[in-house]
Amino acid sequence: MFKNYDRPFFFYGISLFLPWSFWFIAAYISHLPNQNEYIIWQGILSILGLITPMLTAAYLFISKPVLFNDLKNRFLGFKHIRTRYLFLSVFMTFTALIVAQLFSVFIGHDLSQFYISGKASFDSALFSPWFLLAFAAFAEELAWHSYGTDALCSKMNLFNASLVFSLYWAFWHLPLAFIKGYYHSYLIVQGWQYMLNFIVSMVIFVILMNWLYFKTGRSIMIAVLFHMTANVSNEIFATHPDSKIIQTIILLCVVIFILIREKQLFFTKFSNSNEEKI
Repeated sequence: MFKNYDRPFFFYGISLFLPWSFWFIAAYISHLPNQNEYIIWQGILSILGLITPMLTAAYLFISKPVLFNDLKNRFLGFKHIRTRYLFLSVFMTFTALIVAQLFSVFIGHDLSQFYISGKASFDSALFSPWFLLAFAAFAEELAWHSYGTDALCSKMNLFNASLVFSLYWAFWHLPLAFIKGYYHSYLIVQGWQYMLNFIVSMVIFVILMNWLYFKTGRSIMIAVLFHMTANVSNEIFATHPDSKIIQTIILLCVVIFILIREKQLFFTKFSNSNEEKI
């Protein structure tokens, strides 16, 4: 099946160029003295950039019936998914965050990290930050794990595909760091170590999500669920940035364990003969 996902350069090219165009314009608007007059346009441009990869994937699926049939077969349905993978997709990153915050309290940070304020750590034009956290996960995974990951796996093994996508994804987010009030712009202000942690955590996040994706028969909804719960759980508490570094270290240990245990899955290139053995 992977051989049919044969337009990675088209998919990733469009999915980078158009969002960057929309988001850099939104970034420019966010710094205007009278930005409130253009807040609707900033919100629209932000959403357009977010949904462009999904629309690009939709075009490719509609253009090739065999891909569309494959999409339908793995888009919905949880009945064949083992309960443990469903549990991990919901609670893995949340549990790591709780443990990280507890450890950070042990080394001197405040218990106030566990305070639930109901307010996200960033602002956004036009839309609620909570809506964006949930919608971003849904829209992105309808691109990255409908077409994008499979297109990379048609060319390389899963480990290399995860690294390549992580690098791409980091660049994909770059314009958001220039939009005033966005989470990524706050990272720059907080310090280089927190920006570096964000990038490293993306690699870990991608490997974990790809592992769940393939262990559940390439379930797109598992990827959506993992991405969405990670987004939301990391904004629930008043988490200190140092705790997020600790969370990254915890999840890195999990990734190392998975890579050792799942060597065949990650380091053997997919072919028509071994696709069914996933």
